[in-house]
Amino acid sequence: MTDQTQYGILSEVVRNTNVFIANVPKSKRKKFGQFFTTASTARFMANLFKIDFSKKNLELLDAGAGTGILGAALLDHIFKNGFKGKVHLTCYETDDEVLPVLEENLRLAKEVYGIDYTLHNENYITTQYFEVNTFMADDKEKYDYIIGNPPYLKISKDAPEAKLMPDVCHGAPNLYFLFWAMGIYNLKHEHELVYIIPRSWTSGAYFKKFRSYLFSHGVITDVHLFESRDKVFGGESVLQETIIVKVKKTTGKPENISITTSSTSDFDDFNRFIAPYDIVVSKNQLVYLVTDKSEAEVLERINRLPNTLPDIKMKMQTGIIVDFRTKEVLRDKLEDGAFPLLYSQHIRNGHVTWPLGKEGEVIKTDRTSFLQENSDLLLIKRFTAKEEKRRLQCGIFLKQRYKQFAFISTQNKVNFVKCDSPCMTYGLYVLLNSTLYDTYYRIMNGSTQVNSTEVNQMPVPDRDVIEAMGKELMHQDLTEANCNKIIDRWIN
Repeated sequence: MTDQTQYGILSEVVRNTNVFIANVPKSKRKKFGQFFTTASTARFMANLFKIDFSKKNLELLDAGAGTGILGAALLDHIFKNGFKGKVHLTCYETDDEVLPVLEENLRLAKEVYGIDYTLHNENYITTQYFEVNTFMADDKEKYDYIIGNPPYLKISKDAPEAKLMPDVCHGAPNLYFLFWAMGIYNLKHEHELVYIIPRSWTSGAYFKKFRSYLFSHGVITDVHLFESRDKVFGGESVLQETIIVKVKKTTGKPENISITTSSTSDFDDFNRFIAPYDIVVSKNQLVYLVTDKSEAEVLERINRLPNTLPDIKMKMQTGIIVDFRTKEVLRDKLEDGAFPLLYSQHIRNGHVTWPLGKEGEVIKTDRTSFLQENSDLLLIKRFTAKEEKRRLQCGIFLKQRYKQFAFISTQNKVNFVKCDSPCMTYGLYVLLNSTLYDTYYRIMNGSTQVNSTEVNQMPVPDRDVIEAMGKELMHQDLTEANCNKIIDRWIN
């Protein structure tokens, strides 16, 4: 080791990275899903590890290493805290343009810390063996500590990476969770992995198989949420909701998970909440990222309820018409043989108001798959803006007000629940227009899209309770405050 050990290598690695970034256009880096971690984020991630300093040898992995920022931060953390043994760092990187920078930074690490390293200029996923290759079982658990900022890149379901990992894939996967799953596979038992990743894996059908794999092999011990989307990867304009997750490969479940938050990667307004593990990781393996006591109470309150919407035959569905693909059947004004087509714009102050004089709000077609029976509906916007106060925005549609139509249709940017009475429609509105359920959904899903699959997994009361709440609301204004008063009387 050299005298530079006390200062660490991260600052110099970041300087080398900044030179690279200045000379390579973002469009080129985006092709690899490549966004470089800031020094402060790298230090934070490295400090999450609980290093076993009694070991004589440590095997580290940074798959998708980029310029080596995360590996440098982890080495600084290990040696500044007094580790005396040998360290071997393995890096994978497929971008030939970034490779010279990574090699320079690895040579620096060897010079300063005396580490050994292996650099693979090959695909981390396709060069490994996953669960199905049990004949390689002795070779699967290679690493003591794994750190990573995996590529954020959606691939096709027929991509080589997806075909090699069928146990965790559903549909067209994203590389980030394939890297994560492979990392868990390669991690030694009772050891740790820290990744910075999008939040999208916490819920939804696309990630169900991955969540099952994760929780059958390990536990989450720490999560950090960035409250500002665009200030995590310094100047990179990444608008994914990004989180840091620490996983321990173990069969023992902890009592609590540490959930921390900050607005930016400077961590100036750092807050911590210790959440019970069973509140964060539900029995159906959804992950609820609660950040304070009030959010934990919301989860406890709703999770006691006995049903879901499909249980009570009220399943939420997504609208059926993709308007830009079906322009030939759309009309601007009503004519003989035509029917209302409901858009999110028709949701106004709790009601569905049609017509608005909007372009394409009428449909005329003989295709039965383009139409649905005129029914009492609760409509919910699928897309809202990040800055909007509410995520769940609903409107009541009553068939009696449009009894001249045998059919209607719904545009693809709305979700809907077909109800069997006006009382049930109003009752569902009480639920989904309440602060309680809006908060629950925001904890469940950090995105601005309202996913029908996720809403269908939210617990709800019995039908008679929903109907009773609806009867109360029918005589009141459709405000959030009124919904809150009603729900507080029925759901304790």
